[in-house]
Amino acid sequence: MKAHEWIVDAQGVHAWYGSSHVLHGIDVQIGAGETIGLLGRNGMGKSTLIRSLLGHVSQREGKIVLFGQEASHAKPHEVARLGVAYVPEGRGIFPNLSVRENLVMAARPGNDGRLVWTLDKVLATFPRLQERINNLGAQLSGGEQQMLSIGRALMTHPELIILDEATEGLAPLIVAEIWRVIGEIRDSGMATLIVDRDYRKVLAHANRALVLQKGRVVLGGTAQEVSDSPELSGYLGV
Repeated sequence: MKAHEWIVDAQGVHAWYGSSHVLHGIDVQIGAGETIGLLGRNGMGKSTLIRSLLGHVSQREGKIVLFGQEASHAKPHEVARLGVAYVPEGRGIFPNLSVRENLVMAARPGNDGRLVWTLDKVLATFPRLQERINNLGAQLSGGEQQMLSIGRALMTHPELIILDEATEGLAPLIVAEIWRVIGEIRDSGMATLIVDRDYRKVLAHANRALVLQKGRVVLGGTAQEVSDSPELSGYLGV
């Protein structure tokens, strides 16, 4: 892909927490409609990279271009407005609002005016949310909260959705349902950046993948190339 076709073009990204230098010059590109997997053991910089792209890490350097716009110093709300949705590891739903209120408060058309992910479509995608439509966020199970978080992100009609450990700690049936929805999102043409401990599932869904070790990209390529690499198991500790 040519540079102007990337919806995310980040080059030489460094990030610090206080005096701790976490990311060391990372490059990451995502094309429209692409699914990218981000792999690596815990503490290798995956979440920091995501948070740097989103504008959550204040101590960062490097060039970040989103949808052709310079975003190296963008604030999180500016990144969201450009068309990036984030499903954080901690889910981040509003516990004192109902399922319906959590979903509807986020709803807005895409930057091109499209309205694909309506309330009805999200509820059809997650039948459990339909059953709990009047329940408060705090009354949902962990898996239902995760579905709500993903559904809410979809209702903002992003060009890119970032999923950080979307299946962490959930029951196998719920995990299977979330992977089904991730496949549906990918098939809809929305770009996706996935961090998940189940590297096999990530590679099965991704077009390309990056492996991080100590804040550097140590392996990258198509999902098949990364999957076939003899170095992969060493980097992931499996």
